[in-house]
Order: sequence, then C-alpha cells, then structure tokens
Amino acid sequence: MPQRKVKYFDIKKHIISLIMKKGGWVNTHTHLDRAYTLTPKNFHLYQSPLSKKWELVDEIKRKSTVGNIYDRMALAIENMLRQGVTALGSFIDVDEAIQDKAIKAADKVREKYKKDIKIKFANQVLKGVLEPKAREWFDTGAQFADIIGGLPGKDKGRENEHLDVLLETAKKMKKMVHVHVDQLNTTAEKETELLVKKTIEHGMEGRVVGIHGISIATHPKAYREKLYKSLKKAGVMMITCPRAWIDNRRSEELSPIHNAITPVDEMVPAGVIVALGVDNICDIYLPHIDGDMWNELHLMMAANRFFEIEELVKIATINGKKVLGLK
Repeated sequence: MPQRKVKYFDIKKHIISLIMKKGGWVNTHTHLDRAYTLTPKNFHLYQSPLSKKWELVDEIKRKSTVGNIYDRMALAIENMLRQGVTALGSFIDVDEAIQDKAIKAADKVREKYKKDIKIKFANQVLKGVLEPKAREWFDTGAQFADIIGGLPGKDKGRENEHLDVLLETAKKMKKMVHVHVDQLNTTAEKETELLVKKTIEHGMEGRVVGIHGISIATHPKAYREKLYKSLKKAGVMMITCPRAWIDNRRSEELSPIHNAITPVDEMVPAGVIVALGVDNICDIYLPHIDGDMWNELHLMMAANRFFEIEELVKIATINGKKVLGLK
C-alpha cells in the first residue's frame, strides 16, 4: 500500500524562508581567524577555563601563517554563504602572539568575497588594552577594524579603565563598539551594567553592543528588569550566541533557575535589540560549534521558550544589520 504524504507545519522551513525574504541571515559574531583549529592533540584543552584558553591559543597563533589563517577564514565564509548568510561580523586577534597576520588575512578575505557578503571586522583584545604592549597592539587593531572590540574580563579589576579606552577610541574614530560581557554565568558578574554606565558617560548611546550577557539571567528579576530599561535607554544592543555557553558547567551557586543563554525572551519585550551570532567555530573554545545559523536560532528558541516568529526573523536579519552598523 503506497504511503501517503503527511502535511505538517515545518517550522524550520517556514522561518528560514522568511529570513531569506528579508535578505538572508546575518551572523553578527564569530572568530573566523581561529575557525577549524581543533586537532586530536589540542582537543583536551577544551576542558580548560575560559581565562586559561585566552592564553592557550597563543601557540596556534604563533605557528599560523597568513596563508593558514586565510584558508580557515575562507572555509568558514564558504560555510556561511551556503546557508544564505549575507552579512557577517568577526573578531580577529591582533596581539603580540599573532601580530598583524590575521589583519593581512582578513584584508585578503574581504577582497575575495566583497561581491558575496558584507563583512565587518572587530579587533579581539585577548591581552587586554591597558599594559603598554597590549595597548600598542590594540591601537594597531583599532586602526584596521571596522568595529572596536573589547574584553573587560581580561583586565580584571580594571574593567572601568578597559571600557574607557575602548569608548574613547571608538568615539574618536567614529566607530561602533562590540564588547564581550557577563560570560561566566555567575552573580559575581555585572559587566553589562557597567557597559551601559560607561556608554552613557562617553556619549556613545546607540553605538555599543554587548556580546553574550549570560550572567544577566543569574540575577533577581527586579535587577534584570532595571537592567533592560537601562539597556534600552542607552541604546545598547545585545548579541546572543546560544550554543556558545550551553555547555556551561554546573555550579553550587544559588540563583534563579535559568539556562546558560542570553535572556532573549525578556530582552525583546523590554525593547532591547537582540541579534544572532555563532561565536567560535571548531576550535578549543567550542569544538562542537559548526557555524550553522539555524542550529543557533533553534536553540535560542527552545532554551528561552521564545517562539515569536516575526521577532525571530528580525533577530536573524534586520537586528543583525543594526548591530553591525549596516542599517
């Protein structure tokens, strides 16, 4: 007996078709220069704490040539193009370990794919921005980058100064700022709150973006609601990379029950602009990430129980362009 076709609502197909009608996916955050650096020998380093990984990647960076980096970046972009990604934001390392090799590779990549995809680069600051040598490389990276990148956790205890350097530089150069904040899923972190305060202090409203914001969900509801209001007031946007932190270790720390993910379900109704990214691709940070945009959006939907289709499409498209300064 012939099998009948079963008609059903294919949510994946439906949402992706809407995304394509809006111009295609926008991947607002990744690290192309470190993509596909995972090997059988370095896989065990995945278990290391985040702060340790900031140093562990130095060996990979020192051994990489401009050609190696270009090949990895190109492979990742080809992956994006197959999915229908039309705009992309990527951090690239610029420090004493890699020096300007990633900058040179990024220049070649942008030229190669300029007709296929809009690319915005931000300078990664894994050595911080305050020590003399780190500041020297930060200034070099800032000259090249389209977006000023930040990582206040690297200058722990001096986060205020770190943000001052970023925002002063960005304001002078008339560039946007993308900052990794609240990544450790702990109530000890309030980096997003500090980012908002500094944004207003430097008169950079509407030009600043926080990345991740995982720790926000660990705080009480009253704190979260107050933070969302301040984010909206300052025009600070957020990028969520859902699979990047879903592997967060369990903890005995007491906090509201939550998933290790940006609380998109609360931010969007509060008027905060949220966009989507994939973060690291197949490296010691995130060996399980393959750069699949639908997998990221799907997990965000499920982990937040957020199924507002119109808003999901905006997160994957229009909001991404705003976050990258393309709209």
